[in-house]
Amino acid sequence: MGVAAAAGVPLRRDQHMLAQSEQTMTTDWTTIRRRLEVGRRTHRPPLGWRKAGHRSIVSPLAATLAATVAVGVGVALAQAERTRRAAKAQRARERRFTQLPGEPLPEGLRRMALGQLDRAIELLSDDAITPEERAIHDTRKALKRLRALLRLLRNALGEQQFAQEYGILRDAARRLAGARDAQVMLSTLDALLQRHPRKLARRTAMIELRKLLDVERAAATQRALGDGLTRAEVLDELRGLRERVKHWDLPERPSIAVVESDLRRLYRQGRRRHRRIDRMDPPTLDGTRALHEWRKRVKDLRYSAEMLGLRPLARRADTLGELLGEEHDLALLAALLPAPGYAPFEDKRGKQARKALRKQIARRRRRLRKRTMREGERLYRRKPKKFTRRVRRAHARASRV
Repeated sequence: MGVAAAAGVPLRRDQHMLAQSEQTMTTDWTTIRRRLEVGRRTHRPPLGWRKAGHRSIVSPLAATLAATVAVGVGVALAQAERTRRAAKAQRARERRFTQLPGEPLPEGLRRMALGQLDRAIELLSDDAITPEERAIHDTRKALKRLRALLRLLRNALGEQQFAQEYGILRDAARRLAGARDAQVMLSTLDALLQRHPRKLARRTAMIELRKLLDVERAAATQRALGDGLTRAEVLDELRGLRERVKHWDLPERPSIAVVESDLRRLYRQGRRRHRRIDRMDPPTLDGTRALHEWRKRVKDLRYSAEMLGLRPLARRADTLGELLGEEHDLALLAALLPAPGYAPFEDKRGKQARKALRKQIARRRRRLRKRTMREGERLYRRKPKKFTRRVRRAHARASRV
């Protein structure tokens, strides 16, 4: 209010309007100032570093940066895992022991040879992480595949080159043969003990015999893989062979023409040995290496079928090969049984145990021989030329799939 109004003096009309306007402006400014004060207090910096209800922008920023880094690391790890899996799949593809779809056979055979050599070299290297028993088994398997592959390419490579490369693989396999035989003897005995728990497994002499074979296995494995000089020599030979395989000059021919003559020869050899064994008397057969030699050609046929992608033929040959292999292992076990002077077999119970073991071995071998002759008749019932014609047609069908 103005001074005149406060003194009780009547105001004119214009004076009254001026007073009202002045009062409104005063009220509005007071409100504005209060609002500004409230806003200023809200955004005023705290007295200390932090007060209740006041949040710092550093924590959200750090969390954002950490999340960004985590996402980046996750993406990098995922990419690395995809790269690793792709490399593993590519390596597995390159090492497949069969002709790939659309792959020319000479090129595929060269790839398979390189893959098996790489596998053997890895297993024999100092930094190999595969257990020793498994390393010996897988190495010998790779070498057998390579020898079968060379037999399938004998004409294409030429006799001189074939003899050189085959000799290297044969010598490498012989250096591991002792460890393999010791392991097989133990496995063969375990199979017999499991098949005849009452007649064999519970005998003290059998338990002692198993301990003896286990000691022999460990010693043979150490001799095979523990000799650094021998391993280095074998590795040098395999690496040199690998370099030569890379430069194989194999003729480009359609279908199986590049291996057809050698495949026919392998089949003919296996067929002749089967028929020769069929004409032998059991006593004569028991004392010869005929079954073992026949098994080698059966294995060659099995691996040849695998390389050509002929699965039914490979399975049939594999079945026969496994039967012949078990028969051969039993023959080795019977021949390697300890002499009568061996302590666990000196007493009456020990002699009975040895007799019981020999009896079960002989019985099992007779059954296996009967099965092998039946399977051999199924596998080798065709003449070699007719067999190769069927293989050629089957390979053509498999290549179209």
